[in-house]
This record gives sequence, structure tokens and C-alpha cells, in this order.
Amino acid sequence: MKKIIITGGCGFIGSHIVEYFFHKYKESKIIVLDKITYAANVNNLINIKKSKRLKIIKKDILDFNILKYVTKKADLVIHAAAESHVDNSFQLNDDFVLTNVLGTKNVMQACKENKVKKIIHVSTDEIYGEIFKGSFNEKNRFNPSNPYSSSKAAAEMIVNGYIHSYNLPVIIVRANNIFGTRQHPEKLISGCCWSFIKNRKFTIHGKGIQKRTFLYVGDFCKALDVLIKKGKLYEAYNVGSTFEYKNIEIVKLIARINNKNLKKNIQYVKDRPFNDFRYSVNYSKLKKLGWKPKIKVEEKLLEINEWYINNIKRFNKRFE
Repeated sequence: MKKIIITGGCGFIGSHIVEYFFHKYKESKIIVLDKITYAANVNNLINIKKSKRLKIIKKDILDFNILKYVTKKADLVIHAAAESHVDNSFQLNDDFVLTNVLGTKNVMQACKENKVKKIIHVSTDEIYGEIFKGSFNEKNRFNPSNPYSSSKAAAEMIVNGYIHSYNLPVIIVRANNIFGTRQHPEKLISGCCWSFIKNRKFTIHGKGIQKRTFLYVGDFCKALDVLIKKGKLYEAYNVGSTFEYKNIEIVKLIARINNKNLKKNIQYVKDRPFNDFRYSVNYSKLKKLGWKPKIKVEEKLLEINEWYINNIKRFNKRFE
């Protein structure tokens, strides 16, 4: 591949994708298109941003003209740009609809007009809604339960329309909660690390018994690579793990790393308007292609926590 476009490439997940493909495909030029919101930072790519093979363009995916220009002669487009914080979405912020739905339409249209050879659309497992037992497979119906997941489900409908109407060569990925360094401290693991490092109490929704399965960002990047090589066009793939934790269990692990007394350093608050009790996806379809998750949360927490200690000045506030 000579030219790879990655939207949202300065964000948490996007920057890890950029680094992975930069090092894996040494002959490729990578162009990052990122609005650089509060949740993104060009310094996420500090190790490679001076390379001639990498170009960072600070533009919004709502700007169709720039998308059409950038995607010319692209061999691969990975669409990772999105508004993703569920709590923010409850404010019914128009940004979620504009970026996640209209922005996705723009990406697909630009790829269609420029005849891009392959597109990866990064979706989420939250489009399925909650599940108390078992796991969702790719054929289960959508049942989003918050404004964020609704916007991502709507984005998939846009993508599906381009697949059926124009045979646009898209592969959709629906991933579990992804964890790793560089994540803005509005999410569970990053926010808990930030709070304990700053000697602040960490707030927990409800009783903290909601269950989540966690996927390491490095494993996610490898999954994308497998799908690019072996995945079937026009299909969706779940990307998940069986590493399941209650929210409070994650907080206990981070408290231990930071030598914090749990009871003295957390506070329980009223649960958000609707908080899915459990997410879980069946990833056997992807597993058949030779991929499986390897890294558990416990194996990376010390490294993640250390990253926040070294970069704590980047985040003056936990929420923006």
C-alpha cells in the first residue's frame, strides 16, 4: 500500500493505529486527518510526527472538499474519527450527530468518488445495547440505548447504504471497550488513574457493578491488520475479548497500584440516565481468521498508570 488515510489519527485509538501501520508498512505514506478536539493531541504521535512518511492535516471530516482531496489515490482508508464519550452525548450535543453520522457519510462519499480500494469503518459494540448473558454476534439486531451508541448505529446504516447501493469496499469493525495509554481521562481506566494521581476522589456511577470486557489497543490494531489482509469486504466483524470486569474491580486494581485506600478515595454518584449493565461480543468470526486477544488489563495497568504520571500536565481537568 502506497497511501493510507486514517481519520481521527491524533486521538487515543487513532494514534495507536497510525503508529502500528507506520511501523508495519514501511513503504506506505500515512495521512492523518484530525480535527484535534479536546480528546486528541498531535503529541500522541511524537515518536513519528517528524517523518516524511507521515502527514498530519488538522481538518474536520465535515469538510467534504478536504476529504475528497486527501483520499485521492488512497489504497486504504481507516475511519476512526468519532465523538465517543457517552456522558457527553447525554447532553444531546449536536457534535455526535454531525461527526458520527454526517462525517461518516462524507468519508464514504469521498471514498466512493475516488474509488478507494478498501475502507475500514470503526464502529462499536455498543450498537447492540446491553446483554445480561452470552454474547452478541454480528447478525444480532441493533438496540442502542444512549445518544452516542445511537449515532454510531446511524453511521453504520449510512455505511450499509453505500455498501448495498455502490458496492463500496468497506469492512465494519465493532470493538469492546479499548484500553491503553493516551486516552483522555473521561473514561474509566484513564479517569481513575488521573484522579488517584491528582489525589482526587474518583466518582463511580451507581454501585460500580456494571460489567465490561476490555480489549487492549495493541490487540485491536493487530485485528485491523488481519481484517485488511483476510477479512471479507461488505461484512462486519466483532473485535472483543473474554476479559470481563465489573467497574469497581478495575478501580480496585488502580487503587492498589497507586497505594490508595479504596473507601477513602472513591465516591458513589447517581447513575447516568441509562447505563447498560453489560456488553459482550462473540468474536469467533474474526478468530477463524487467526486473531485472538492476548493482553489483559492487569498486564498493562502499571504501564498505563506510569504514562499518566509522566503526562499528567497534559490534562488540567478530567472533563472538558
